[in-house]
Amino acid sequence: MARKARGRDLMEQARELLSKAKTAEELRQAQAVVMPLEFGLSIEQTVRAIGVSTCWACKLRNRFIREVGIPIPREDKPLRGGRRRENMSLKEEEAFLAPFLDKAKEGELIVVSEIKNALDQRLGCNVALASAYNLLHRHDWRKFALDKRHLKSNVDEQEDWEKTARPYCRNRESMGERRADPADVYG
Repeated sequence: MARKARGRDLMEQARELLSKAKTAEELRQAQAVVMPLEFGLSIEQTVRAIGVSTCWACKLRNRFIREVGIPIPREDKPLRGGRRRENMSLKEEEAFLAPFLDKAKEGELIVVSEIKNALDQRLGCNVALASAYNLLHRHDWRKFALDKRHLKSNVDEQEDWEKTARPYCRNRESMGERRADPADVYG
């Protein structure tokens, strides 16, 4: 035998919410409370009638009973969506990126590693490099320098290589180039 539905003392408030519901979510919440109590429906029958999952219908009922008739969509606490794992709010992120934006307006390149280091200091912990990229993408920054130089680069070796690099290849035929023959006529 199933448990009896609770919340009979809130029946009047649930009926009032049924008539004053402005959103589909408020209507479903009121129906999830009224149907089992007034019509004796089981939770499975109520779920089929209002078109939500069993788990969601139970949440709707429990919230209504716990909050004594306050409808679900509250402005101070959204139920779904949003940035729940943010390190900073969007306004704080804009303030954080402002000095880098000023440099970019002067024509300097934005170096992601500098932003990452500043972000580490601001948050007080090490964050992934992807966090810096995500921060830039959230604020529509697309052009930036990956880094000033490669970590393993050696400037002296690069200059030596530039001095000794050959301007041409000795064996052009192996590279796919044909030698110009005097019999070839151009034009």
